[in-house]
Amino acid sequence: MKQRQLPYAVFRQLASEGVALRGCGDFGEGLAAARWSRNETAETSYIQPNHHTLSLYIQGGESFRRRKADGELRSHGAGSLCLMPKNQTSDWLVAGPIDLFHLYIPSTLFDRAAVSALDRDPARVMLPERTFFTDPMLEQVIRLAFLGKDWAEPAESLALSSAGHLLIAHLITAYSEAGRGGLIAKGGLPPRVHRRVEDYIDANLDAPIHISDLAELAGLSEFHFARMFKAATGEAPHGFLQRRRMERAKRLLIETQMPMAELALACGFSSQSHFTVSFRKHVGLTPSKYRAAAG
Repeated sequence: MKQRQLPYAVFRQLASEGVALRGCGDFGEGLAAARWSRNETAETSYIQPNHHTLSLYIQGGESFRRRKADGELRSHGAGSLCLMPKNQTSDWLVAGPIDLFHLYIPSTLFDRAAVSALDRDPARVMLPERTFFTDPMLEQVIRLAFLGKDWAEPAESLALSSAGHLLIAHLITAYSEAGRGGLIAKGGLPPRVHRRVEDYIDANLDAPIHISDLAELAGLSEFHFARMFKAATGEAPHGFLQRRRMERAKRLLIETQMPMAELALACGFSSQSHFTVSFRKHVGLTPSKYRAAAG
């Protein structure tokens, strides 16, 4: 089977070396991720990539090293993070097994997030190069929000795009020099904006919804929208969307005899199996058992 390609220099370099791709996904606005596995001794160089990359060593990688002009840096193994900014070449010595996550951030998306988070010229918001560092927040979001999701499932689009924007905002505010002490949105959405967003969600429960869709409706950046939405509702946007989908599913299960596969599509899931897993997780029963109990 032909390996899927993403338009990112780091991705294409690993693909050209025949590194095993375990999964990849697009989450809107050019934001994308990939998961790689390799077990070999090799050298890899990323030559002036035209995008930012955040990587996490999920498992393994203890013998990996980063070659620099003044010596080598050695990985800490699982939990090691690397931040590779746009246009900066890096050379890596690969040894032994690794399970690796990459988040690819196009410069256009990063620049918009920088303006949103800091209200500053994005040309003045520079990401530093960081190699083999740890950050519990970044690692937790990657492991729970990305590795725990099906990247090809439309019903997960909002959760994945929201998680991506959260990671970008954290990189800007915690690691860029301009971001230390950056601005954070406070307060909630105005009632009319809140209602507009809820109406849009309810009208599109059968379709993929990205955080950018909702932010545009609210006239806000993704960074500010997510925080103001939670301030207004007490829920993150993806949690609110999932609850609305479950409410529709329960109503359809009780009020109709719609086949499960059709019902899954009507609630924004690409397959009956994914719908069943999600419904049982949130409700405590499979859809069939819920329908039988309600009847």
